[in-house]
Amino acid sequence: MVQLSPDTRLTGWDGCGGYHYSDDTLYGFSHTHLSGTGVSDYGDILVVPFTGETPWDREDYKTHFSHEKEKAHAGYYQVQLPEYDINVELTATPRCGVHRYVFPPESEARIIIDLEHRDRVLSSGFSLNENGMLTGHRHSSAWANDQRLFFALKANYPIQAVRSKEGNSLSETRSRNGKNLRIELTFGELPDDTLEIMVGLSAVDEDGAVNNLLAETTGKSFSQLKKNAEQRWDDALSRVMVEGVALSQKRTFYTALYHSMIAPNLYQDVDGRYRNMDLNIYMDTTYQHYTVFSLWDTYRATHPLFTLIERERTIDFVKTMLAKYEAGGIIPIWDLSACYTGCMIGYHGIPVIADAYIKGIRDFDDSLALAAMVHSATRDHLGLASYKALGFIPVEAESESVSKTLEYAYDDWCIAQMAKAMGDQDTYKEFIRRAQGYKQLFDPTTGFFRGRVQNQWFSPFDPAEVNFNYTEANAWQYSYYVPQDVSGWMKMHGGPATLSAFLDSLFSAPSETTGREQADITGLIGQYAHGNEPSHHIAYLYNFTGKPWKTQERVREIAESFYTDEPDGIPGNEDCGQMSSWYVFSVAGFYPVTPGSDQYILTTPLAPKVTWNFENGNTLVVETRGNGNYISEMTINGKPHTKGWVAHEQIMTGGKWVINTTDDPDNGWATDEEDRPVTEITDELVTPAPFIKSGQLSFIDSTVVSLDCADPFATLYVGRPGGSFRPFRGPFTQSKTETLAFYADGSKGRSPIVRSQFVKMDSKQRIALGSKYANQYSAGGDMALIDGRRGNQDFRTGAWQGYQGTDLVATVDLGEVKAVRNVKCGFLQDQKSWILMPPEVSYEGSVDGENWVKLGTVTGNIPPQLEQPTVMRYTINTAGNYRYIRMTAKTYGPLPDWHLGAEHKGVSWLFADEIEIN
Repeated sequence: MVQLSPDTRLTGWDGCGGYHYSDDTLYGFSHTHLSGTGVSDYGDILVVPFTGETPWDREDYKTHFSHEKEKAHAGYYQVQLPEYDINVELTATPRCGVHRYVFPPESEARIIIDLEHRDRVLSSGFSLNENGMLTGHRHSSAWANDQRLFFALKANYPIQAVRSKEGNSLSETRSRNGKNLRIELTFGELPDDTLEIMVGLSAVDEDGAVNNLLAETTGKSFSQLKKNAEQRWDDALSRVMVEGVALSQKRTFYTALYHSMIAPNLYQDVDGRYRNMDLNIYMDTTYQHYTVFSLWDTYRATHPLFTLIERERTIDFVKTMLAKYEAGGIIPIWDLSACYTGCMIGYHGIPVIADAYIKGIRDFDDSLALAAMVHSATRDHLGLASYKALGFIPVEAESESVSKTLEYAYDDWCIAQMAKAMGDQDTYKEFIRRAQGYKQLFDPTTGFFRGRVQNQWFSPFDPAEVNFNYTEANAWQYSYYVPQDVSGWMKMHGGPATLSAFLDSLFSAPSETTGREQADITGLIGQYAHGNEPSHHIAYLYNFTGKPWKTQERVREIAESFYTDEPDGIPGNEDCGQMSSWYVFSVAGFYPVTPGSDQYILTTPLAPKVTWNFENGNTLVVETRGNGNYISEMTINGKPHTKGWVAHEQIMTGGKWVINTTDDPDNGWATDEEDRPVTEITDELVTPAPFIKSGQLSFIDSTVVSLDCADPFATLYVGRPGGSFRPFRGPFTQSKTETLAFYADGSKGRSPIVRSQFVKMDSKQRIALGSKYANQYSAGGDMALIDGRRGNQDFRTGAWQGYQGTDLVATVDLGEVKAVRNVKCGFLQDQKSWILMPPEVSYEGSVDGENWVKLGTVTGNIPPQLEQPTVMRYTINTAGNYRYIRMTAKTYGPLPDWHLGAEHKGVSWLFADEIEIN
């Protein structure tokens, strides 16, 4: 429950954990932190030891430190504060933070407790009890919109005086409430100059914090508690023993293993009480309840690592998720302190549960688990309504549609696997069909997964472009995400050789990305981005193509290029352990490409000897011999192993693996087809829906429409919704506004029926843009502002045309002089996404395109602070005859000082759609 650490910065993407190595000042020591999440929260109950005048203000108590006077290891932190001449030491119990401060001789020992530190305070308060214990609470809103935290503090010397400050109001009362409280505690001159403070936390109530404090610290000194913490970490880190490597590599490995264990966090008091997703209090002493499940990241390798070395806690993780489902309605996607953050995509608690079940961890209610999984996958939010109806999510229906479709499909495969193992054939059939949704977004021409806009591929297409079709990635990085059906995906590519070449092209592509700036895309080798999770399994896919030596080359390259024992020793933010879990597995020589299966893909271990000590008492020793980089032979308990994968049971039964290496890459090991790993969907196969290969959805006179399908043998059909269909015989001419429907019929059955709306535009109307829109927000191209289609309140669906750092100037040519009654244009504000309304929009009219008459100016009336996405149509009424209408929309420009993006010198976006002239 406690992550007691120094805080060196308050804001910023790279300050989400509170501490950054490049800083040389710190604010104090707070009790809760997140591990490299990219979004800030926590930093609760900041304690600041000091000497001299009371530093009530944050900038006054901020103090310098240096790394030369700083030490840290698992369970312990120490730093010297030269300006106060105070030595600080920190350790922890599961629910308590433990401080030891050595003050200079003949000085008063005093501390500040800042209850306002970091996120927005909803409520806070404290009380000094008769027994000398300080208790209180801090309720706050940030990433978790209603975090409730309670604390209890005791020290090895009595509190002699207490003062508090709320705003500018100073008080000496023993209790107080407020929203910007700072508390000063005075202990006087101490006989040994050493103050030990112990702070118990609870998410339940103050009594819970007191109980936690007393249960875990009574009768124990700082030194005893430090020794206990170190022993707990030593026991945990001894579950994987690495030998025969340089000290720097050993440090890198154990730092990674340590990082993998920082989250999830205990979220339950010693008496079994905990706060659940409905914010009510529950009690259960049969398991331990947790929070901080960064599931989009950690389902890939961190939780599979736990199924090997933390099986008992994995049972608790699953029971926690089921309790959250019962109280909150769905399995959490990214839960934080009993709050649904709504962050990231998919429903990746499901693979955690399915992976545990498939690997024999079954001490939970599997019927409840399957019901929770199905329920969470059948809501109508986050694009699921379209996904259920069509088998994919169209661009116009939901942002990040490609990534969501691909990840839903994998999660659904996990549901199918668990249903099959439980004997539920109906659920298996439904979800194994859904697991093939990836086929609907496969573009056979390019080999990439692409967004479908009314059944046209999103264009213009640049696979390096980071845009709203993908989650923290681009088409390169998501076009390898079919872990549940590598065989089926390989067939769509044309076979192993073609897929292997496609993998090669990823690693050899130019490393520059285009489109949106994305801080998470780091650790690039070509377009492979190891600094973000969608790439993590990709290097291991070569084993599926019969070229395992390429996996061995790439895994070694990634590990040696991006992981070190330096402060910047990982290639991206930690994401609660996932970045490091990849390294733990890769050093050991195997990786879980498809959680939910019992299969791990092999590579050359990066250490000569790795020993796994399992909770079941078994021990696995992996011994690598020779100095080569490539596996030439392998034995498991003395028997030859020629396959490029191992089963979970082969790991858990223990024993000894011996791996011989060579300098010869293509030596034949694990290359035969029967030795390659396989993930394959073989039943309930689906036919992909047709897509528009050529033709325009918005056209002037007519457009010639041609269809195609990822299944080249399917018969395609064209019709009208609710009407009859005819076979598609070849390109046809579309010359009127209407909606057409299409489907494909093949050996695997009929595809979903998809619809496309064709719009015939005014044949005489044209538009000339005096500003350049951003490619990733093109809304379809140069004619988008007069194509008859309006955007909604979601800027990510591709209907809005986006401009950054420039005014929008557009001139509409009506083709002839017409009587104009009014002119309007729609604009979007979504200030959290840096999109702000134009301060003003002016309109002009002209008969000849040279002489202009001002028609009027409309001033925006939407306050930029408004957080709710809002659409406003800037309208002027006029009376005159014009051929040309010119609109100038002023950009808001640099983000205002109050905006979170201002610290990055961010520039606002202007989003427009549909100039309408009546």
